[in-house]
Amino acid sequence: MAVATGSTYVADRVPHVELGVGAVATQGYTEVSYGPGGLRLLREGLSPEEALRALLRRDPAHITRQVGILDVLGRCAAYTGPRTPMWHGHIVRPACVVLGNLIAGREVLYAMSEAFEEHARAGDGLIHSLLMALEAGAEAGGDMRGERSAALFVAIPAIGVLKLRVDCDERPVEALKRLWRRERAHRPYLERAGL
Repeated sequence: MAVATGSTYVADRVPHVELGVGAVATQGYTEVSYGPGGLRLLREGLSPEEALRALLRRDPAHITRQVGILDVLGRCAAYTGPRTPMWHGHIVRPACVVLGNLIAGREVLYAMSEAFEEHARAGDGLIHSLLMALEAGAEAGGDMRGERSAALFVAIPAIGVLKLRVDCDERPVEALKRLWRRERAHRPYLERAGL
């Protein structure tokens, strides 16, 4: 999972990833409990759609939330509440969810989706593909406030969850890319693993 936003410390709120289970992104008027709650529901055997429905049912303010869920089988579900900040929307593709709110427009989502799929098809590795999606989103207009923080969480077998975060920076996506280059230099097996 990769995320960039106009607020600071996004890694503390939006991305939730568990090895062998899946990933949950919770944003909009963020309710952080959707992250651990969604992962717990996946762990209990619910599909992403079932988990999402259960989370929304329990939340009287669900119309302000935006949520994406991906399980270890590549199944996806997404929800954008009508009261999340405009412009808002999401795209669900096989094994891929793209979410955005308070962004320049739908072109941001399409740019991210296309960049991710293009780099994934080219065999550039999951992490590079995620970073290129963030970069493409920013270039297409990104967050209407500009980006101030970014994060990348990836579950890696035998390692756990790799967590890279930029909490406050004028160019957080570029800073995140530098962190990944440094991480890859120190752990060459990540590149060999196709990440």
